Amino acid sequence: MNTLGRLIAGSHNRNEFVLINAEESSRIKSVTELREQICQICGDPVTINEGGEFFVACNECAFPVCKACYCYERMEGSQACPQCKTRYNRIKGCPRVEGDEDEDEGDFDDIYDELNLPKPDDLTGQDAARGNLESSASVESEMESDPQASGVLLLTYHDEFPPEISPDGHALTIPPGNPMPYPEPSVTVKRRMSDRDDESMYGYGSVAWKERMDRWKRKQNEKLQVVKHQGGKDGGNLGGDDLDDSDLPMMDEGRQPLSRKLPIPSSKINPYRMIIVIRLVILGFFFHYRIQHPVPDAYGLWLTSVICEIWFAVSWILDQFPKWYPIERETYLDRLSLRYEREGKQSELAPVDILVSTVDPMKEPPIITANTVLSILAVDYPVDKVACYVSDDGAAMLTFEALSETSEFAKIWVPFCKKFNIEPRAPEWYFSQKIDYLKDKVHPEFVQKRRAMKRKYENFKVRINALVAMAQKVPEEGWTMQDGTPWPGNNVRDHPGMIQVFLGHSDIRDAEDNELPRLVYVSREKRPGFEHHKKAGAMNSLVRVSAVISNAPYLLNVDCDHYINNSKALREAMCFMMDPQSGKKVCYVQFPQRFDGIDRHDRYSNRNVVFFDINMKGLDGIQGPIYVGTGCVFRRQALYGFDAPTKKKAPSKTCNCWPKWCCCCCGPRKNNKRQAKKEKTKKTKNREASKQIHALENIEEGAKQINIQNVAETAQMKLEKKFGQSPVFVASTLLEDGGIPLDASPASLLKEAIQVISCGYEDKTEWGKEVGWIYGSVTEDILTGFKMHCHGWRSVYCIPKRPAFKGSAPINLSDRLHQVLRWALGSVEIFLSRHCPIWYGYGGGLKWLERFSYINSVVYPLTSIPLIVYCTLPAICLLTGKFIVPEISNYASLIFMSLFISIAATGILEMQWGGVSIDDWWRNEQFWVIGGVSSHLFALFQGLLKVLAGVNTNFTVTSKAADDGEFSELYLFKWTSLLIPPMTLLIINIVGVVVGVSDAINNGYDSWGPLFGRLFFAFWVIVHLYPFLKGLLGKQDRMPTIIVVWSILLASILTLLWVRINPFVSRDGPVLEVCGLNCD
Repeated sequence: MNTLGRLIAGSHNRNEFVLINAEESSRIKSVTELREQICQICGDPVTINEGGEFFVACNECAFPVCKACYCYERMEGSQACPQCKTRYNRIKGCPRVEGDEDEDEGDFDDIYDELNLPKPDDLTGQDAARGNLESSASVESEMESDPQASGVLLLTYHDEFPPEISPDGHALTIPPGNPMPYPEPSVTVKRRMSDRDDESMYGYGSVAWKERMDRWKRKQNEKLQVVKHQGGKDGGNLGGDDLDDSDLPMMDEGRQPLSRKLPIPSSKINPYRMIIVIRLVILGFFFHYRIQHPVPDAYGLWLTSVICEIWFAVSWILDQFPKWYPIERETYLDRLSLRYEREGKQSELAPVDILVSTVDPMKEPPIITANTVLSILAVDYPVDKVACYVSDDGAAMLTFEALSETSEFAKIWVPFCKKFNIEPRAPEWYFSQKIDYLKDKVHPEFVQKRRAMKRKYENFKVRINALVAMAQKVPEEGWTMQDGTPWPGNNVRDHPGMIQVFLGHSDIRDAEDNELPRLVYVSREKRPGFEHHKKAGAMNSLVRVSAVISNAPYLLNVDCDHYINNSKALREAMCFMMDPQSGKKVCYVQFPQRFDGIDRHDRYSNRNVVFFDINMKGLDGIQGPIYVGTGCVFRRQALYGFDAPTKKKAPSKTCNCWPKWCCCCCGPRKNNKRQAKKEKTKKTKNREASKQIHALENIEEGAKQINIQNVAETAQMKLEKKFGQSPVFVASTLLEDGGIPLDASPASLLKEAIQVISCGYEDKTEWGKEVGWIYGSVTEDILTGFKMHCHGWRSVYCIPKRPAFKGSAPINLSDRLHQVLRWALGSVEIFLSRHCPIWYGYGGGLKWLERFSYINSVVYPLTSIPLIVYCTLPAICLLTGKFIVPEISNYASLIFMSLFISIAATGILEMQWGGVSIDDWWRNEQFWVIGGVSSHLFALFQGLLKVLAGVNTNFTVTSKAADDGEFSELYLFKWTSLLIPPMTLLIINIVGVVVGVSDAINNGYDSWGPLFGRLFFAFWVIVHLYPFLKGLLGKQDRMPTIIVVWSILLASILTLLWVRINPFVSRDGPVLEVCGLNCD
């Protein structure tokens, strides 16, 4: 399998860094580039004087401001720099203002005396971080120019330099037609003030100056209307005297919140809460009756049932009360565009890095991953604000080749999607949807273009399928690149880190000469002896790589089989993240999971509608939904383990705020005590200060600078201990708004990217403990969201009218049970770890009802034991003739009926305010029993063995039979040991029903009354296991052989047990009667 890709591979630990399969002519060359500076106030270019130097208004921070705006600020404005708030000094050629006389005494008109370098103490946190970032990048550039000084060994395959690597030591080259997405480092421009500008052209009072100031005022008004409004302290006074009445509606609309809460109507939520309280009261009466009325002749059955019922009640409370405050949300995309996007101006929407993870292309088909990537590249968002990073944790050349083909197809697919505004923008699902694709389409070329695009996509699928077919048989020597270089990932467990930038440079454009979003292939380094932490480790590597290359302030995480179904999904998330009022405390925006390819009846509750439309809405009213692993937009700062911003507390009440009579009674005495304490404290401080004055005079002048330097070094060491040894990445973590240095060279950034994906980078850091995706469980999503909520952040649940994301789900019984097994196993691991929400996170920002939800999410596998016992009780009762309750009185009947009615009423009201159909609710109840007696039980024992004994167990899945046609996978039977417990429960309950009815027929009319309670109990179990029975039978005319074998085996065991028990025979032995015949 040959490749046309230019792949960057290397290992930081082994000092390897090479660009594979590149041409000598495309090597990086030194280019001097002079970038134009733009005035940050009016948007006009900054003036360049006759000497070719930029005009600099502020000597402290060199904030880009043109000379006209500088003069206006001095004459009419605050006379201070907008960035560092330092007062402007007068520059030659500018009119004097009040306060310049003192400055002129020292001859400040001399431009060279006015030029000062920026001080680190005067910079803000983000400016200092950006300075560190640029300095580290410049150091890397200097090291790059001298390979011997840097000590970086070049990865070669011969004794001499190969033709791809130049003899001067530069291993990094840019391939033709696919250069790196970064500007070349420019020559540092010395900032000096111009004294040659003509005062008549820019001076105060000239016609040109007035025209520019009028234009500047208009632009400022537009910004106030739609762009940079942040809600000032003065209530948002915009100075309406300068605005026309026609502009006021636009301004008001642009200042409105970008989203709002929609509480559930009181006519729906109040009865729901009343039923919950009533059900609690009924549960109290129920347990009072159950405990006060044991069954003497079946005490064991009675005690077991009571214990199980108590656990069910506790589990119900943990699940029910987090749904006490359900809400819905509504977004306003037009306000988002009005605030951050203006026609003819650059968009101010925040950049977003999209992270896609994949492992095995044989289990996760490349065509599915390609559709996901295509839907991302065609998203309705500014092109320069989107970057897609694909993690190939299996280092498969098939995935690499598929992404290469995808990048080529994207050049024609992306403009087609944006031109005709189609949905969804994943071609596989767009061309397969059975709807009128001409609806709302008015473009005359649409039909022709669609047919041509469909043919091109079919050709694209053929090429992908050819790659898959070729990859079925791996050569003995492994895959090779086009130039004969071995593929670095031939050994999946031992390979260097690899990075390939497919798209994202201005020279690479689509078919209509438009820019494309950035597409980056990443495969982290793997070596024997290192723990890689599966998906969580891969996601953390993507976080670091994206921070070095693009460093967007927000991240979107999607699985490779979850494509963007709504092209405006990112805008929906930004309505919450970029809201100036409430967005600062939002750590992530979670979208519900929706699925394609599921049968209409949803036999095994694959859609999980009850969880996504009821439970998650309830959590959104508390502190936010839990993270479910995909379809989630994160704030990067929250992933780094930083605490949420806190609101300043209101000042406490002084004595003036209390009533006068309170001050008269209690005030004087307290004030006297406070004054006495203050006087003593002042005297003590004065004595100590007088003793220390002489000592302070002897301190050297440089001591203060040394202390500042020590503090900075200590802070840097703490950051490196937390985030790792990459200076570029550490500096990027302090940039809340993201961004990378403009003068960073591609070589320096790519070397840093190779370093941050090395296998030993996370050693002795807080990655996986407090930073990024948290390790310790196969369900890393629950842990990650839990840690963020403990830091005081809140999350948001967004349900757009058109589903934001759609994916594929296992629809046959065995695969569905294994999926639930994995989720339950992760919950057991969290329950047995130090991050268990029962005892972790107190004293932080986690709310109590939110903690209830997290506790329920980790303890639900424990319900499998009482559930399987409770489902066994009906068969035991029918076989033995015993029951778990005594003879039911009128009082007991009233309690039982009230309990059943309250359970039904709770479900009905939940379906009403959650918008869930009764079919979905019932399927969820059925699969709760099926999964509880199978997957949850196995996960509990597997988790105990793994955590306590260190034993890993696996359950094999084997295909037995299949059908062709639609939903053929639904009827695919796969044998697994997870099927044994529910099948056993089903058989013994059916046998118990047969035995109970036979017993009632033999004993007469009196035995039918007690039988009804037992039969109802048994039918409850059988009805809940009915989908499981249908899954066993499949779509075949006969039952599978394995089911027959197990049925015979279990029936034999039950028959022997029946002979041993035999409830029809008297316990005192057979009854002998005297025969009426005379035998003599």
